[in-house]
Amino acid sequence: MDNTNQKKALISGEIALFLRGLIIGKVLTLMVIGGLLWWLLRPNLASRTSVNSSNQNFNTLSSSASTFQTVADVPTDSFNYGGSTAWASIRQLVDSQIQSDRPELQLRYVNPVNGSPGSSSGIRMLLDGKLDFAQSSRALTDEEQAIARERGFTLEQRQVGMDGIAVVVNPSLNVPGLTVDQLQQIYLGKITNWNQVGGPNLPITPLSQRPEDADTLIFPSNSDLKGQTFGSNVQYVYSTTEAVRQLSKAPGGVYYASARSVLPQCSVKALPLGSTSDQLISPYSEPMVSPEQCLRQRNQLNTQVIKNGSYPMIANLFVIIKQNKGREQQIGDAYAKLLLTDQGQRAIEQAGFVGVR
Repeated sequence: MDNTNQKKALISGEIALFLRGLIIGKVLTLMVIGGLLWWLLRPNLASRTSVNSSNQNFNTLSSSASTFQTVADVPTDSFNYGGSTAWASIRQLVDSQIQSDRPELQLRYVNPVNGSPGSSSGIRMLLDGKLDFAQSSRALTDEEQAIARERGFTLEQRQVGMDGIAVVVNPSLNVPGLTVDQLQQIYLGKITNWNQVGGPNLPITPLSQRPEDADTLIFPSNSDLKGQTFGSNVQYVYSTTEAVRQLSKAPGGVYYASARSVLPQCSVKALPLGSTSDQLISPYSEPMVSPEQCLRQRNQLNTQVIKNGSYPMIANLFVIIKQNKGREQQIGDAYAKLLLTDQGQRAIEQAGFVGVR
């Protein structure tokens, strides 16, 4: 009987030890599994924390960015403006956003009665009191400043963006590119055949807006060639649209205009430009889109060469403001401030130009 009890006690003790070992083993197994899961999930948790932190920083940045709503002293009225045709995409995209966010401000683009629209005609209309402010893709000339002073006020040019001046030809023309001097000599009538600049034996047909209506200038106001008369072989066009149409039919034609305006056109191609013939730089992002691909993909402005100043012909975008202490000065100043906000600069870049901030 005693032996039987001893055997039962021994068996009970072994069972208890087995169960205790089993429990401890399961606990250890769960701890190992739990630790492994924690280790595997840790990067995701860290990533989630990082994303949350980034979102918080973005929200903080967004809340501190200047917008159309943050600009003070925007006048409540309807105003007339006009000028550069290169600004067309800004008027379509940026100005529509401004008027959506600031409905108290109404802007109306006005074309000139005589001549074609452009920077020159817009500044002339501002001087004549037909516009409240003007948009220009070139700097003011000494003559325009002098006219303003004669009429009892001054003109201020406030830069809000940058563009390039592109030279475009018929897609069939095989020319490596042009220097700025060669381009100027073409329009002065001193280079008259493409074989003089590395091209085929083909007469050059230069196209241009009339100087008094010009949107962009290839003879800057600080140039020795300022005021030079174009050659007799230059053919004048009303607009860039007309020039592009003519170039598609003229194998020897050439035209210069806002890069943003002409680079996406499928019926012309842009030439590389340079200060010297061994430093030619394309105004478009490489590789160039061929005319066959153009309907599916358009050439875009190479913003990098505009930003770093390596492209030789830059067109600065200015708001021209009449400094007369009147309503014109108030709206011109407000419009420039709207374009120089963070929101305005982003919109200018969305329109295909380069911001200045």
